[in-house]
Amino acid sequence: MITKRFTKKKEDFTCEKCGKIVKGTGYTNHCPHCLWSKHVDVNPGDRLSLCQGMMKPSRVEQVSGEKGFVIINICEKCGHVKKNRVAKEDDFDQLAAIQKRNSELKNQGN
Repeated sequence: MITKRFTKKKEDFTCEKCGKIVKGTGYTNHCPHCLWSKHVDVNPGDRLSLCQGMMKPSRVEQVSGEKGFVIINICEKCGHVKKNRVAKEDDFDQLAAIQKRNSELKNQGN
């Protein structure tokens, strides 16, 4: 049985979506400017994914029983879904834009 293990890796990176330089904390798993991520891990922090696809922020959800929120990122290459905790340095306007887009899509479907 494979157990999920977290491997802390403090890495700085240039976002492949918006081009901004991101200073990693060891827990950084998405760009705080555009909220996009990259499919690099099989288990958190291991950098073993062969996919390497870009992961679009598709929606924001409240964590059940907590005050925090998560960004749901979906890999554009393979469809893998990953939840990333919203960090205090994340762009609030981007988070709000995702929520607004989702609300508009829901309203169109009704």
